[in-house]
Amino acid sequence: MVIPAKSFLNALVIDGAITQEEAQHYEIESLQKNIPIDEYLLTISKIKKESILKAKAQILKVDYIDVNTSPIAPQALNLIPESIASKYVLIPVELDDNKNTLKVVMENPFDVQVKEFLEKKTSKRIITTLGLADDITRAIDIFYTKTFSPDIVAALKEVEPAIKTVRVENLGELIKEAPIAKIVSTILEFAVKGRASDVHIEPQENRTKIRYRIDGILQEKLTLPKLIHESLISRIKILSGLKIDEKRIPQDGRFNFKIGAEEVDLRVSTLPTINGEKVVMRLLKKTGGLPSLYDLGLRGPQLKVLEEAIEKPYGIILVTGPTGSGKSTTLYSVLSKLNKPSVNILTLEDPVEYQILGINQVQINPQSGLTFATGLRSFLRQDPNIILVGEIRDKETTQLAIQAALTGHLVFSTLHTNDASTAIPRLVDLGAEPFLIASVLNAVIGQRITRTLCQYCKLSFSPSQEALANISTVLQNFLPKKIQENPQSVKIFKAVGCEECNHMGYLGRIGIFEVLKVTPEITKLIISHPSADEIEKQAKKESLITMIQDGYLKVLEGITTIEEVLRVAEI
Repeated sequence: MVIPAKSFLNALVIDGAITQEEAQHYEIESLQKNIPIDEYLLTISKIKKESILKAKAQILKVDYIDVNTSPIAPQALNLIPESIASKYVLIPVELDDNKNTLKVVMENPFDVQVKEFLEKKTSKRIITTLGLADDITRAIDIFYTKTFSPDIVAALKEVEPAIKTVRVENLGELIKEAPIAKIVSTILEFAVKGRASDVHIEPQENRTKIRYRIDGILQEKLTLPKLIHESLISRIKILSGLKIDEKRIPQDGRFNFKIGAEEVDLRVSTLPTINGEKVVMRLLKKTGGLPSLYDLGLRGPQLKVLEEAIEKPYGIILVTGPTGSGKSTTLYSVLSKLNKPSVNILTLEDPVEYQILGINQVQINPQSGLTFATGLRSFLRQDPNIILVGEIRDKETTQLAIQAALTGHLVFSTLHTNDASTAIPRLVDLGAEPFLIASVLNAVIGQRITRTLCQYCKLSFSPSQEALANISTVLQNFLPKKIQENPQSVKIFKAVGCEECNHMGYLGRIGIFEVLKVTPEITKLIISHPSADEIEKQAKKESLITMIQDGYLKVLEGITTIEEVLRVAEI
């Protein structure tokens, strides 16, 4: 179908993908080269392919599906053989048995002959949608041959007939059978191979959705029939030592999973929802060791301040940030650095995430009376040198942590605050006396985690004048001298996407930090009940590198992008 160039380009202008001047340029170029506007834009222009396809779908009045990020139903794949999918450049993504429909992503959704052929082949009403040919070809390769779908399709064939007629009293037997066990195993295998930190198994009204958190971003990768949801959850509950007949309240458990030489510890949490029980599994690697402070992203002056703080024989060091910002990993890396035969290290955690040889780790158990406060009180009788308290969350724990630091112990803990400066007013809110805080606080770390650019496909470019001005404004005195002298020489990078990073443009993560050193000036300030802004202002006078500045320095190093820094830094 021929698309009018003006309509297509106007849609891109309205979407903000191009300017009016660029639209005129592309229209003239495509006419001169005698190439249809959609083909020209996809092959020659630098516009994001996603934007081009969305505009094309809008004009053609069909849905656009990005097969890189959309889930694929294994039972849909089972209806169309790989040979047919490859021949016609299409991939089935969603099956609706109630409506007897099969949704298919195609390079040409208006190919009536292919649509009729598929309807005869599958006995389903085919709903065609638009997708990028290269993405479809790649998805065929991945989902038909490389990952878990073939295993799950085979397992579903075996298990579905049994599910439809199973009685409640026979559920326990069913979940031990090979098909369900295979489905759980392949879901976890994909999580490990895909570097996922969490797996979400979520019941919907008519299906079960599987999502993976990869590099901090949730990605939906798979849908399963609702029929097997209870058996799937029960299998995970058995592995985790949870009660399979208790579905009204949340439960927590854990189990280990090994694939090849790699072993992971899985923390399992169940939650009753209106559509059934939802399960989230957090993956914690037991192999591979802990990253160094440098590998985490601590650099230059920040690393020096932290190393000086942890070398002191007593005091408190706090790590702040929201849930999932890497606080525990930072603390484990510090403890690993301090772990020596001559040092007694005790940790009190909820839960114990990584087990470190030579460190005495304790998991709190509120049901039996072991809380952060009671555990910390007992720790002081265990002759410790270094104490880690998982989190300071109440007045009693705050006061005990300060008491431990005052009596000659080095104490590490976390606080849920947005930045390092806010930690001090927060301690006051929790009942700590300002003069005691001033006496024992060594340093406060604020942190976030940002995705790192894929080193295989990242693309350098010269930033605009506005972007350069923004970088200069944010970094101020920390702007590298060579950039101050020649701003036009600046090259930063953008995400592109390739096979290595699953076409996300990012591969791996790194921390961005601010390390607030408690200097004599800040000690004086703490005693006078300052606000977080006053503390930050003084710290900046004493060369504090803020999180957003640290992020921008990593942008100039080619490690990440400005968009990523702004996404996580919430500035």
